[in-house]
Amino acid sequence: MGKYFGTDGFRGEANVGLTYEHAVKIGRFLGWYYGARMGKRSKIVIGKDTRRSSYMFEYSLVAGITASGGDAYIMHVTTTPSVSYITRTDDFDCGIMITASHNPYYDNGIKLINNNGEKMDEETILKVEDYIDGKIEVPMATRDIGRTVDYVAGRNRYIGYLISLSRYSFNGIKVGLDVSNGSAWSIAKGVFDALGAKTYVINNDPDGYNINTNCGSTHIEHLQRYVVDNHLDVGFAYDGDADRCLCVDEKGNVVTGDHILYIYGLYMKERGKLFNNTVVTTVMSNFGLYKAFDKVGIDYAKTKVGDKYVYENMKEFGNRIGGEQSGHIIFSKYATTGDGILTSLKMMEVMLAKEKKMSELAEPVAFYPQVLKNVRVKSKPDAQNDPDVQAAVKKVTEALGDEGRILVRESGTEPVIRVMVEAGSNEVCEKYVDSVIDVIRQKGHIVEA
Repeated sequence: MGKYFGTDGFRGEANVGLTYEHAVKIGRFLGWYYGARMGKRSKIVIGKDTRRSSYMFEYSLVAGITASGGDAYIMHVTTTPSVSYITRTDDFDCGIMITASHNPYYDNGIKLINNNGEKMDEETILKVEDYIDGKIEVPMATRDIGRTVDYVAGRNRYIGYLISLSRYSFNGIKVGLDVSNGSAWSIAKGVFDALGAKTYVINNDPDGYNINTNCGSTHIEHLQRYVVDNHLDVGFAYDGDADRCLCVDEKGNVVTGDHILYIYGLYMKERGKLFNNTVVTTVMSNFGLYKAFDKVGIDYAKTKVGDKYVYENMKEFGNRIGGEQSGHIIFSKYATTGDGILTSLKMMEVMLAKEKKMSELAEPVAFYPQVLKNVRVKSKPDAQNDPDVQAAVKKVTEALGDEGRILVRESGTEPVIRVMVEAGSNEVCEKYVDSVIDVIRQKGHIVEA
């Protein structure tokens, strides 16, 4: 990770950690890097979510791009996966999405997407950061200044693409959608309506301040009640930029990203479509998912936390489905990033193809109780690599055997070690988590309050 950009873009409180000056500079560099540097006019597409500050960052990026002689194509309010799709299909040099995903409205972020619709490579991002820090000079365009192009047609084409992927009519099915007062607000209902569903939508009145506020995939309890109260067949909840999706079954139970990986992974296996017989997960997937995979003979890969690492594995080994418990699911045949609306369409496909309710599809995945505790330490590597700490972790691993697991990992953003145990009961989890933390404390690694 660089100085400004993490695994999911440059993110911070608007005009505090991430300012309009940052956006202008990002636009200036990219407009030049893909344009004048290569003897042509750069072509960059921009989308945004519904945050109040997204307008400021949109116009700041446009100012930077056009000042460097590039053309900026504006998709307006749209989803992250739609920008990814249009970037790769409409021959753009790169794409930019203005969003802080599931964060509160006062945060914002800038995600950079390469011309294949993937997250921008580290080498280019480091050059952007060098320009922000004044280490690189970029000439200003003079007589050949860029322009802005309204590109709402790109969003409409993406909607058409989603509709084209469905193999079934949704006629007569009652579907609830929680669009989180975010990017899915302008897309999701139209897709489900076009496919024939009887669509019920909540949290679809964005005002710039209410994105993710007590709604969407991070507050799914509202959709749970809504599905039950209105006797719906299924519900889907998205986050602010709609690259995640969680489901609610007809009984009001949450169907997580782990459930989704199991449901669609098994569906692919049954049809001979699960390449490598492998589903890609992160190390934070629940132990119950792996037990369920074992029962049906599906292999799994485990990556570091972050959809970036999931996609890297999929690209390297040709795996076709992967994702995170949070609902960030990647179907590599159809997309290069997580796509919440696409995920919900794929769940509808399985329900219709197998003629089963969502609760029946999710039932084989029995989640193990989990306890996760964070400890602030003086040095993450010293605590993680301490022989006594490693011995304590090994002892827990042996005690749990095939009936649980322990995971000790460093936070990517804080001076924190995370200790997590999954086992048959919360009491067992607590006991083993505390046993490892006690050793970390005894060895003097913890920063005491």
